[in-house]
Amino acid sequence: MFAVIKTGGKQYKVSPNDVIKIEKVSGDVGSVCTFGDVLMLDGKSNPSGASVTGEIISQGKDQKVIIFKKKRRQNYRRKKGHRQEITIVRIKEILAK
Repeated sequence: MFAVIKTGGKQYKVSPNDVIKIEKVSGDVGSVCTFGDVLMLDGKSNPSGASVTGEIISQGKDQKVIIFKKKRRQNYRRKKGHRQEITIVRIKEILAK
C-alpha cells in the first residue's frame, strides 16, 4: 500500500515504515503528525477522507546550499549560504476513509 502526500509544497510517495525528510513541521520529537492532503492512494486519485500519520524522529537543519553570483569582467561576486530547517518523519500508517 502506498500514498502520495503533499506537504511543504512538495509531493512524496510513502509507504508504512518509510523514513522521509520534509520541510519543517511543528511538533516535538516522538509526537505524531497527520498529513491530510493525500493526492493518491494505491493508484486511485483524489481519495476523500484519506490521511497519513507519521512519527517525528528528529528536527534539524539540512546541508548548506551555496548561492554564488558572478558577472565576468565586472569585479562582481556574491557568495551566500542557506540551511533549510527539516523534519525527519517515519510513516506509521495510511488510513483510508
